[in-house]
Amino acid sequence: MTTIIDCDCHNYWMSAEVLLPYMDGIFKDFFIRGEQPGPVGAFPHGHRPWLHPEGFKRADINPATQEEHYSLMKEKHLDRYNIDYAILTGDEALEASTLANPYYAAALVRAYNDWMVDYWLPKDSRFKGSLVISPTDPHGAAAEIRRLGGHPDIVQVLASHGAQRPYGDPFYHPIYEACAEMGLPFAIHLGGQGGVNSNPIGAGPTTFFWETHALLPQSAMTHVASMIAQGVFEKWPDLYFVVIECGVAWVPSLLWRLDANYKALRKETPWLKMLPSEYFKRNIRFTTQPLEQPGTKVEHLWAILEAMDGENTLLFASDYPHWDYDSVESLHIPPQWRDSILGGNALKVYSRLPQPKTLAKTA
Repeated sequence: MTTIIDCDCHNYWMSAEVLLPYMDGIFKDFFIRGEQPGPVGAFPHGHRPWLHPEGFKRADINPATQEEHYSLMKEKHLDRYNIDYAILTGDEALEASTLANPYYAAALVRAYNDWMVDYWLPKDSRFKGSLVISPTDPHGAAAEIRRLGGHPDIVQVLASHGAQRPYGDPFYHPIYEACAEMGLPFAIHLGGQGGVNSNPIGAGPTTFFWETHALLPQSAMTHVASMIAQGVFEKWPDLYFVVIECGVAWVPSLLWRLDANYKALRKETPWLKMLPSEYFKRNIRFTTQPLEQPGTKVEHLWAILEAMDGENTLLFASDYPHWDYDSVESLHIPPQWRDSILGGNALKVYSRLPQPKTLAKTA
């Protein structure tokens, strides 16, 4: 049987007020009495310049209680597709990085992490957690990684792709030092636009959500190039960098450009010992959702995936329960790659994952 590991499964709350028991002092006062965007119970974050017209969740996912978030996930996703592990990626907590106050942002993600460990991880042995950080304070983020990163069911560190500067910048290196120390991959997830973060669209803010969603890979391109050029993978050669929900078809063209420019101008970055594409293959992984849809000829996409060594660099992700959810059955990849992409590659990246029962049965 094929091992299936979902590398982007969103766990929700009915109200962000579930975090209040995990907060104290002035930051709890900020949350209770501060002027927050959105309705009562909304998570504090900076405003976006655009709005989603329909909401982010699938139309058939409408839990009436907190407990139903799990029961619906179990019924419609985990059990239906025999998921071996679901890596929880939260949701609104990623927006903490849009706040101007880095100490408040750190308090919010700390509260989320404690709530996730207490509430979600015990619910199902298939759940593995992402430790959410706010990179606006790298030293504070590193302290949070060291505080909770030893938990056996925490498998990665997660930040939003909206950021104040490219992620390879030495400003962020304390985060990677802590990740390496704890043996955890560093992942970025679509989100964190607005507030103090740089706009993810290079020429300026967009107007419509569908337009914005199509262009969001722009910031991922910047982060990938920066992580390579700044020598992050020379300093920490065993660090995995996981890019979640940013598309993949653009990757080969970026690698081709990076390789060509590096060959001509390598004296700028003498610390690099390999081609950018070689660092990519060794250290960077992409999730499949949302995998581009090439119209009538899927072979066009497959040629692009082959150019990025997709059999070894892609990780399955469903993005449950969002509107553009991808099921195991709808994943349009070469059939001979399915074992690697659905689970085999993730087992190499997330080294803390125990051997799944499906794998044990076929061993």
